[in-house]
Amino acid sequence: MEDIEDLLIGSGSGSPPGFRLPLTSVGVNTKRNRNKVSLTHKLSQIQDSTSKVPGTQAIFIKTFGCSHNQSDSEYMAGQLSAFGYTLSDNPDEADLWLINTCTVKSPSQSAMDTIISKGKNLNKPLVVAGCVPQGSRDLKELEGISIVGVQQIDRVVEIVEETLKGHEVRLLTRKTLPALDLPKVRKNKFVEILPINVGCLGACTYCKTKHARGHLGSYTIDSLVGRVRSVIADGVKEIWLSSEDTGAYGRDIGVNLPTLLRALVAELPTDASTMLRIGMTNPPFILEHLREIAEILQHPCVYSFLHVPVQSGSDTILTAMNREYTVSEFRTVVDTLMELVPGMQIATDIICGFPGESDEDFKQTVDLINEYKFPQVHISQFYPRPGTPAARMKKVPSNVVKRRSRELTNVFEAFTPYSGMEGKVDRIWITDVASDGIHLVGHTKGYIQVLVAAPESMLGTSALVKITSLGRWSVFGEVIETINPLVDNNASNKKLPNQDMFSLCCNPSKTGGCLDEPESCACGNDSCCSQSTAEKSDISVLPQNQNGRNFFGWILRKRKQLYRRVESEPASGSIKRQEGSLERMSEWNFVDKALLGGIFASTFTILVLAVALVFRAVWSH
Repeated sequence: MEDIEDLLIGSGSGSPPGFRLPLTSVGVNTKRNRNKVSLTHKLSQIQDSTSKVPGTQAIFIKTFGCSHNQSDSEYMAGQLSAFGYTLSDNPDEADLWLINTCTVKSPSQSAMDTIISKGKNLNKPLVVAGCVPQGSRDLKELEGISIVGVQQIDRVVEIVEETLKGHEVRLLTRKTLPALDLPKVRKNKFVEILPINVGCLGACTYCKTKHARGHLGSYTIDSLVGRVRSVIADGVKEIWLSSEDTGAYGRDIGVNLPTLLRALVAELPTDASTMLRIGMTNPPFILEHLREIAEILQHPCVYSFLHVPVQSGSDTILTAMNREYTVSEFRTVVDTLMELVPGMQIATDIICGFPGESDEDFKQTVDLINEYKFPQVHISQFYPRPGTPAARMKKVPSNVVKRRSRELTNVFEAFTPYSGMEGKVDRIWITDVASDGIHLVGHTKGYIQVLVAAPESMLGTSALVKITSLGRWSVFGEVIETINPLVDNNASNKKLPNQDMFSLCCNPSKTGGCLDEPESCACGNDSCCSQSTAEKSDISVLPQNQNGRNFFGWILRKRKQLYRRVESEPASGSIKRQEGSLERMSEWNFVDKALLGGIFASTFTILVLAVALVFRAVWSH
C-alpha cells in the first residue's frame, strides 16, 4: 500500500500532532489477494473499535532496543495520552498494540515476529514502529499491518486512529526531524532521554541501523537548550544525551559536540541537582575534541563516564568492519580521558566472531581488555544482518564464536573494578528503585551504580553515602546525608507501561560481559548498552510500582538488607568481613527495636480485642 502522504486530501506538509483526519482521507487497503479470513479480521477490528468513543481506547506499547527507541516510545505515548487514549499495561485488555522495534540483531527481530504473530491471533489492531519497518518495509511479517517510520512519530495519533477503524496505513517518508517539545510520558519521571541527532556518518559493514536511521541529522543547539530548560522545570534529575553517534553531532549544521555541551551545561542548576550524561561516541569524532570533552566531563554537573566502542582489538578486523579508526587511536582516547578526568569510567563494546577473525585477532582483543580492565564491557556475538556487506563475508564457525564469547566473558568477570571503594564517602544521585523492593538505585559522578536501603521519598534526590560493601557489578552504600531534598514538581510524567527495551537486547542464553543487562548494539550506537543504567547490578534494576510503600515497609526492607549483606559478603573471599557482618547481626540496633516494639504492640492489641469479645459474649447472655 502507498504511504499515507499519498492518500491525504490537501494535506500539504502533513497534519499537526493530534489533528483528527476524516475517515475518507486515508484509504482502506484494497489488495485483491486478501483471503476471506483477512477480510473478516478487518471487519471485526472495525466493529470492535466503533463500540468505543474514538480517542478513548486503551493502547499497549512494547519497546525493544536502544535509548533512542525508548525516547521515541515516550514521545508517542505522550501524544496518545494527551489526545485521550489510555496507556495499558495489559496487552489482552488493550484495543491496539503499538510495537517499537529494533533491527540491530536477529533475536530482536525474531521477538518482533513473535509478538506480531500473537497480536494477529488475538485479532488485535497492530501498529509497528521503529527501525525494522523503516529499514525493511517489505518484510512478509509486516504485510497487512500499519507501520510508522522513525521520523514520523509526531503523527502517531493519526495512524492509530485509522488503524482502529480497520485501515492499513503507513508513514515512512523521511521529512524533518520530529519536534523536541512534543508531549512525552517518561518511563522514569526523573530521567529525560534527549536525542541530539539521528543517523550517523559511518558505514560499518555489519550495521543495519544506518539503513533505518539514515544519514546524520542534528537538532539545533537552541532547540536542545530549550528542551533542557523545560525538563529541568519538570523535575528531571538526569538528562541522557542519546544518538547513533554523539561525537558526530553538528557536523551537518556547522557546529560540534563541545559547543553543544557547553551550552547545555550552562543551563544546569549550580547545585548539581540535575546531572548530564553524555551518550556513546565513536573514536573518530571524539579524537578531534579530546581535551575539550575532558574539560566538560570534569564539570560538577556532568557524569565522568563515557561509552566508547572499540569492537575489536585487531586493526585487521576494524578495517573489515570499516570502523575508520585504529586500536592505537582508541588507546589515545582512553588514555587521554583517564589522565585528564579524575574518576573517569569508560565502557566499551566487543563483537566476537566477526567474519575473518583469526585466533590472533581474537587474542589481540583479549589482551586489550586485560590491559585496561574496563568496568563495563558489552560482549556480543556477531549476527549477520540481511542487506549489510558483512552478511556476505565468510563466517567464523558458530562453535568458535561461542567459545570466544565465553572466554572473553570469563576474562572480563575476573576483574574487580570497585576494589578500594569500601569505607569511602561519595555523592550519588538517586533516580530508580531496584526490583527487589529493598534498594534505591543511585550513581556516583563516575556513574558507578550504588544500591542503598532508603525510603522512596529519596527518589530524585542527591545524597552522601558511605560505601559499605562491594559487588561485582555495583556497590552497596549507607545514606549519611541528603543533599537535595526533592520538591514535588509537575507530576504529569507517568510511567510508560511495558517498556521492555532490555528484553531483546539481552539474551540470557548468550555469554557476554553483561548477561542481565542489554547487550551492546552491534552498530556501536548509544542504544542498548548505554541505556543500561551503566553497570550490571547484582540486583536487576527495573522500574517498580512505587505505590503502597510506607515507613514499616522501609523498616522491613532495612532489616532484610542486613541479611543480604551477610549472604553476599562471603563471596568476596573475606572471612574477617563475614565475621564482622555476623557480629553486626547479633547487635540490637534501631531496626531490631522497632520491629520488636511493633510485635509487642500488635500482640497487646490482639489480646485486648480478644478480652473485649469475651466480655461482650458474656454480657449478651
